[in-house]
Amino acid sequence: MASGNREKKRESGLSRGAYRIGDFLKEKGRVDAETIEQAIAIQRERPETRAGARQRLGDILTEDLGVDRHIVYQSLAELYGFREIHIEPKTMEEERLSAVRELLDRLPDEVRTQVLNKRVIPFPEGPEASGTLQILAADPTEPFIETLASRLGHRKYEAAYVRLEVLDELIDRIAPPKNEFLELIEEATQAAEVIEEEEKVRIDEEALDAEINQSLLGSLVEGSLVEAVRRGVSDIHIVPQEGNRVEFHFREDGKLYLWHTQEGTKPEAVSAVLKDRAINVDRFERERAQDGFIQRKIDGHLLRFRVSVLPIVGEEFERKLESVVIRILDDRKVITDLEKLGLQGKTQEAFVQSIKKPQGIVILTGPTGSGKSTTLVAALYYVMDPSVNVLTVEDPVEYMIRGARQIKINPDKLNFEQAVRAILRHDPDIVMVGEMRDLETAQIAIKLANTGHLTFSTLHTNDAPSAVSRLYKMGVEPFLIANAINVVVAQRLVPTLCSNCKRVIENLDPSVPLSLGFTEEEIEAVPFYEAVGCEACRMGYKGRAGIHEALLFTKNIRRLILRAGETVDEEAIREQAVEDGMMSLRASGRERIKQGITTFEAVAAATTE
Repeated sequence: MASGNREKKRESGLSRGAYRIGDFLKEKGRVDAETIEQAIAIQRERPETRAGARQRLGDILTEDLGVDRHIVYQSLAELYGFREIHIEPKTMEEERLSAVRELLDRLPDEVRTQVLNKRVIPFPEGPEASGTLQILAADPTEPFIETLASRLGHRKYEAAYVRLEVLDELIDRIAPPKNEFLELIEEATQAAEVIEEEEKVRIDEEALDAEINQSLLGSLVEGSLVEAVRRGVSDIHIVPQEGNRVEFHFREDGKLYLWHTQEGTKPEAVSAVLKDRAINVDRFERERAQDGFIQRKIDGHLLRFRVSVLPIVGEEFERKLESVVIRILDDRKVITDLEKLGLQGKTQEAFVQSIKKPQGIVILTGPTGSGKSTTLVAALYYVMDPSVNVLTVEDPVEYMIRGARQIKINPDKLNFEQAVRAILRHDPDIVMVGEMRDLETAQIAIKLANTGHLTFSTLHTNDAPSAVSRLYKMGVEPFLIANAINVVVAQRLVPTLCSNCKRVIENLDPSVPLSLGFTEEEIEAVPFYEAVGCEACRMGYKGRAGIHEALLFTKNIRRLILRAGETVDEEAIREQAVEDGMMSLRASGRERIKQGITTFEAVAAATTE
């Protein structure tokens, strides 16, 4: 009986606190009632901590349901009477940064780590003369704030709200994370130099070199993983060169940049050290392609790295050299909110209309690295709920999708084609087939779409209309294509201009915008920007944005496909789609240019007409 009363008290306590926040968010029109109720239901189901607390509603809204973090925590600050502080860490004087560092240096290491992880920063800008400490926080209701004030000897403190991304910038300036592996490389090199110079003890030089090199290469590999994650890199390329050199390249914002050159080291040694760290890779196999993965916890987050090893030919033909590419799979970058994909106007309408249907196939097209997987995952999160069975067949699995059953591929026991066939017997409602690689896979995906299942998949084609002819050439019947497909979305990623240094083009040559389809009226009215370059960017660009075209299968489009003879008329499909309201890739790119987001050169490079 007493246990039941305690349960009721805990339940009512949960409801009062959660509903107070929920009611405030609803009253202000910042979060809809359905999302609030869903968050409260999740909170109620989550187990309590040892202290008897449940996960906080704000965290559930942002982490589980994809609500904008700033909206939630700015509202919490407003509800509980916390001030919002606006600071500019990038332009902050070194004197102010040093004052923050001095406060942090007074803390024990474990408390300092908590301060940085919880994003609660003591900031000597408040009314310290009155003995009050100002603490900036991404969540001003964080209980640790009181502990921090006490540790710094302040009974009185004021918590203030600051956006998470701004606090991250501040932390990068006051306490940039150290790459301990790269420090080990430097220490190992210095140790070798000291021993070589002094020769104070007689030792086996070869054994020393082997030990130092093994330590150095291990630290180099681990250091490259850490550095790539912190820089937001998508891929690491490890490339053997002549003369016992190995180059490490980072792909940032779609382009490769040289990060490090390892001199005087055999490429075979570097690849051996790396393969030792990867799962499902044979260190002693050097003549066939291999795929594996690495898992590491970096800065408190568990990350996965997909490893691709490929034998290549060098100038010394007898050597067995290998190129290694590591794809960084950071689940923190997964977009779960469809609104954040940046789909424009009618493209978004067509896409949402298509994925809301109970059946049919939605196809994403584009080259490798164009963001197809990101769009598919966002679409899945949009349509998923506990009442449907969602299955995915991917090889390899890139991102973990909460609420979906992601089939594990094993080349020896369950390959991609077998897995695609098996899902037909597993009572699916929604299916994602990573790629339609051949006729058999395409036919199964289309069979699913035609038998009451919503199906998502990808193809490698240049644009949306060419996906139709690609399926036709694979051997899929025109009537199946016409009846099964809801929409084909082609996409590209274009580099975005750095907001710090972009500038308006003064002496514009009108032939350039005219060649991209701009009208003379637009050229007169719109300010066009060019890349400049500064310390904060790469040659004037920082980040990427998507451009899309959505070929919605209207009655007119289906009729054209059904009339196909020996070939599919892509041009006729394209013209009809534009007439039906489709925005082409280039037209989408023009909108990005008009918004001041990218340049003529970037859109011209990403699109063809």
